[in-house]
Amino acid sequence: MADLLIEGLTKRFGGVTAVDNISLHVADGEFVTLLGPSGCGKSTTLAAIAGLDQADGGRIEVGGTVYFDAARGIYRPPEARSCGLVFQSYALWPHMTVADNVAFPLSLRKVPGPERRRRIEEVLALVEMERFADRYPHQLSGGQQQRVALARTLVYHPAILLLDEPLSNLDAKLRDRARAWLAELRTRLRLTTIYVTHDQIEALSLSDRVVVMNGGRIAQVGAPQEIYERPADPFVADFIGTTNFLPARVVGAAPAGGRTLLELADGQRLEVVAERPAAEGSRVTIAYRPEQIRVAPEGGGGEDGSVLSTHVTSRSYIGGNWQIGLDLAGSPMRLEARQAPAGDPLRLWLPHSGGILFQGGADAAA
Repeated sequence: MADLLIEGLTKRFGGVTAVDNISLHVADGEFVTLLGPSGCGKSTTLAAIAGLDQADGGRIEVGGTVYFDAARGIYRPPEARSCGLVFQSYALWPHMTVADNVAFPLSLRKVPGPERRRRIEEVLALVEMERFADRYPHQLSGGQQQRVALARTLVYHPAILLLDEPLSNLDAKLRDRARAWLAELRTRLRLTTIYVTHDQIEALSLSDRVVVMNGGRIAQVGAPQEIYERPADPFVADFIGTTNFLPARVVGAAPAGGRTLLELADGQRLEVVAERPAAEGSRVTIAYRPEQIRVAPEGGGGEDGSVLSTHVTSRSYIGGNWQIGLDLAGSPMRLEARQAPAGDPLRLWLPHSGGILFQGGADAAA
């Protein structure tokens, strides 16, 4: 195993900067996910680590070995890097059996026969595919092919594991099972891993840390719970999970940790405990997760929160819960409830604590 150090990494394609001067340290044995929308630079970063794309600037080091250093003119080709890469498409040889696919990287490295057989048996057992050693890829399910691709990567003991959206070709149920299996394997291996995905559930459930990328830059790095509960900016809040954004004006400022009084576009007011102080008269955006808000009971519900009047715009049953679309002071809101609330307008409870205050009005959440 080895740690990964990226310093000032930059990659351009013509006039487009796909990766813009990013730096990141991944500790030995850490599982880190690069998360973001299409075009944010996550796969380009992975390709630069693997050596499939030569970066234009910066430095990449794995376990003390320099893979790339633009300033010193160092560039190790992919075959000289101890990286294990699992592609989105699995890239299995269709004319080779499972065992032969797994053996292929050992053959290239001229590993002796007895050692080769031992490693193949060991890694197929690790991914629970030893019973399928004589089958061909077309005789396997998508999940089984994914395991073979991972086994083929692990068999030559790479210093670092790179996974490029390995579950994206699986259907929803198989993807859930594969994610649980991968989480278990991750715990057993403790291999330094970079995982690329646009799926937030994968990122939150698998990672030690999540790196949220936007426009070729790092928007935030943190543990999954930190990323979800304390997003650094509206982009992260909007991309991770579902978030309701309410533009407002500060009519009663308070220091950090105190209650700030906000006024919405329709004149309704609410109080929030803000970790980030805001000046009186400034435009802000308050963000709430759907699970933080609820329907207020008639004649009550004001304890530890503000009760506001909203209009119902939609009701959808999503299995076990109802998803309620609301309009609050001209802003769309989403609420999840066990029972579909009746009546319109609807009294909505927003907690004093838990919401996140961002500087700026409606544009902050764009």
